[in-house]
Amino acid sequence: MDRHETNQAEQLPGDAGQPPVPPPASPFLRFGDADIVDLIGDYPLAWLCPAKGGDAGLPSLLPLLPEIDADGRLVGLIGHMAKRNPLYAALSGDPAALVLFTGPQAYVSPGLVTDPAWAPTWNYAQLRIAGTVAFDPERGHEALAMLVEAMDRHAGSGWTVAMMGERYAPMEQAIIAFHIAVTRIEGKFKLGQDESPERLREIVAGHPDPALVAWMERFNPGRF
Repeated sequence: MDRHETNQAEQLPGDAGQPPVPPPASPFLRFGDADIVDLIGDYPLAWLCPAKGGDAGLPSLLPLLPEIDADGRLVGLIGHMAKRNPLYAALSGDPAALVLFTGPQAYVSPGLVTDPAWAPTWNYAQLRIAGTVAFDPERGHEALAMLVEAMDRHAGSGWTVAMMGERYAPMEQAIIAFHIAVTRIEGKFKLGQDESPERLREIVAGHPDPALVAWMERFNPGRF
């Protein structure tokens, strides 16, 4: 999908009736469907929080998998958590949730550029996703199997949950699967779009974080 030039906050079915989102003034707020999905795929560990905040002990780091529609848009997130996690009870009572993803991020040192007046900065990508959580006690096995398949595919180990034998059933019974229906997406991809071509080339050539460099190259096509 092409990168959006006019949308900071994705309006999904839950936003029906809302006025159009104005074009973003900042290049950091321009991103597309593929950027959203790829960030989640590369950095699946996210904070899941009750939308209304409250108890600081409730937000939990959980791996989440994207659910994508036929047009490549993110429409849902799939995950699981321990039934003993207090977040389970909290979201069972009020399913409105906020999910926070952090993508590539790193300090950018002035030592990478030749201009002594250039100030250091921090480059990063993030997503804030609002949605509604639905728990499904019948999908624990499916959620675990999907996660293992997604995370282990690059390792090529061929491992499956079935290899755990009798240890698997008690583990599966201790977790609860859930689905988050996405209602709103906000993001910020601060990846050097505001740098001059010369400074951008120097940063990309010398930065020690290859993941950040790859995303900077992705968001600055034709500027090298």
